[in-house]
Amino acid sequence: MPTNKIKPIDRIDRVILSTLQADGRISNVDLAKKVNLSASPCLDRVKRLETEGYIERYGAFLNARKLNYSMTAFVQVTLNRTTSDTFKLFKKEVVTIKEIVECHLVAGGYDYLLKIRFANIESYRLVLEKIGGLPAIAQTSTYMVTENIKEDTGVPLD
Repeated sequence: MPTNKIKPIDRIDRVILSTLQADGRISNVDLAKKVNLSASPCLDRVKRLETEGYIERYGAFLNARKLNYSMTAFVQVTLNRTTSDTFKLFKKEVVTIKEIVECHLVAGGYDYLLKIRFANIESYRLVLEKIGGLPAIAQTSTYMVTENIKEDTGVPLD
């Protein structure tokens, strides 16, 4: 009877993941050289890592400043009630606001933490109006980013 167990990742898989995370455009031939495999087994490993969900997607990191989204803020959101229906409705609506680039349900003194990107203070005010129009909002608090020290570099791998 066949089993559909996910194979644990090994050292070579970790190097593949780390390399792809840093450079998703690397050719399979160059990746294979880096991990000391021939091209075919390397491609098989990458496909397995994709199939098993270790690799979710590929993409490019864009320069927000050049695309007129030079400002970033974090917004704490407190809901006026925390029922299952309220959470579902909030989740459904929050994803429609393009300036919200991250949304996290958190434990603590508020309910959600949003990361937003915008061009200037005028556009921030418009985004805040959209956020304020979300269902069941009781309160928001905004923290403007004044300097990016370290941004998302991916999953830390050994």
